[in-house]
Amino acid sequence: MPRLLLVRHGETEWSLNGFTGRSDIALTARGEQQVREMAPLLIGEGRAIDPKDLCTVLVSPRSRTQKTFDLLFENIPASDMPSRILSEEVREWDYGEYEGLRTKEVREKQPDWDVWRDGCVGGESADEMRDRADKVIAMVRQHHKEYVEGSSHTRDVLIIAHGHINGALVVRWLNSDLGLGTHFNVKPGGVTILSYNHDSLNEPALDGFNLYADLK
Repeated sequence: MPRLLLVRHGETEWSLNGFTGRSDIALTARGEQQVREMAPLLIGEGRAIDPKDLCTVLVSPRSRTQKTFDLLFENIPASDMPSRILSEEVREWDYGEYEGLRTKEVREKQPDWDVWRDGCVGGESADEMRDRADKVIAMVRQHHKEYVEGSSHTRDVLIIAHGHINGALVVRWLNSDLGLGTHFNVKPGGVTILSYNHDSLNEPALDGFNLYADLK
C-alpha cells in the first residue's frame, strides 16, 4: 500500500529551547550529524524510503528543512534524486506572539494554554492548523488513489517539515481531533510512516513513529 512518510528536521538551537515557526534557524552541528548518520539507514533501495517509490516530496521552505533534505539525499545518485517542492503548506505552526518562547513561558501569562486547543495569539489558530493539515492530506490521498487505481507508478509521498505540523498530519491522518496532537511528541530527526490497514484507503493507519530519532 502507498505511504505518507514524515521527517522532522534535525536538531536546532530552538528545537531545544523554544517555538520556532517563521524564524529561519539553522541546524546545529549535532543536528547535521544526526541526519547524516540516519541517511544511509533510511534512504536507498530496500530502505524505508526508496527514491524510486517517491511520487512527491514536499519540503518546508525553512533552511533547516531544506538542509535536512540535502543531507538525507547527499549520497544518492543524481539519476535517483527526487525533486523537492518547497511548500508553505507544510511550514511550521505560525506561533505569532509566542515565537521563540517555551510552553512554560506562555503559561506564565495563560496558565491553561494548549497550542492544540488555543492556537497562538497573532499567529495561527488551532482550526487554521487543522484546515492546513487536512489540505495536505487530501493531496496525499489523491496521489495514493491514483497509485491504487493504476494511473501512477510511484506510491509514496515524503514530507520534510517540523514538529507541530507533522504532529497535526499524524492526528488528522487518523481522522482524530487536532487536540490529540498533544500526545504525539515528534522528535527532531524522527521519521513517521503513515499508511492503511487491510489494503483499504478507507482505513488510514500509523505504521511507525519517531523512527531513527534520538529519544534520550
